[in-house]
Amino acid sequence: MISAKVIADTIHKGHRITSLQLVMPRFILAQYNTHRVFSRSTASSRAIPTAKLIEQVRTNYVQPVQWGANKAGMQSEQELEANEIEKAKEIWCRAAHAAADFAEQMAALGLHKQHANRIIEPYMWAHTIVTSTEWENFFKLRIDDAAQPEIQLLAKEMKAAIDNSVPKESRYHLPYITDDEIYTYQKEKGFLSKEVNNATFEHFAPISAARCARVSYLNHDQSAPDFKKDMELSKRLLEHRHYSPFEHPARAAWYCNLQETRNFTGWAQYRAIIGG
Repeated sequence: MISAKVIADTIHKGHRITSLQLVMPRFILAQYNTHRVFSRSTASSRAIPTAKLIEQVRTNYVQPVQWGANKAGMQSEQELEANEIEKAKEIWCRAAHAAADFAEQMAALGLHKQHANRIIEPYMWAHTIVTSTEWENFFKLRIDDAAQPEIQLLAKEMKAAIDNSVPKESRYHLPYITDDEIYTYQKEKGFLSKEVNNATFEHFAPISAARCARVSYLNHDQSAPDFKKDMELSKRLLEHRHYSPFEHPARAAWYCNLQETRNFTGWAQYRAIIGG
């Protein structure tokens, strides 16, 4: 289930910015988060009902992609024997289901999901969006035999997704905003050109940020997005100073103060533009 999908890929004056939607084992999230050139937003296990996460763990729990034999050092060199791998998988499965059972018991006591959900995190998938202009160092470090197998696979999926994507020429980068939405808005406003302009960017950037906070174009219940609800979510995020989703929309840096580029090259993140 480890996967990477390009959701926005934009280039201007030779500077490319790409946003990917990722699915990874939650247990490698800390390694992924060490890469500070990335802007990232991850679906919080505090926000999802315990019953829903328990069901996910029971039906599709995370397990290692390799079953390496123990040795000194940070990585194994060879896998366990076939019969030992089967035993390891059985033990891991029992552990995942036991964790789900304990989380269920905690929830039955009335414990809030921000506590009960933690028990099952080692067996959960993390859904995240990442936006960056710099990928080389990440790929060098993570597509390497010294890296954990799960993040190796993730990095390979990310590189393949980027390599197979053709960036769109534009001065504006708006993840989860469709061409149809942009066209409809500009038509309603009477803009003569189909090219995104600054007014369109300012309208859609908060909506893009809200969808990045959900890590999905769709709502959590998989219903179609609603502009009003997206704007309400965007306002709540700003009120509570949850700024990270506003890092994904971006505007070409030549149009902005260079201080607004922050961790990007050639692009200014919307968070910096609004002073977050």
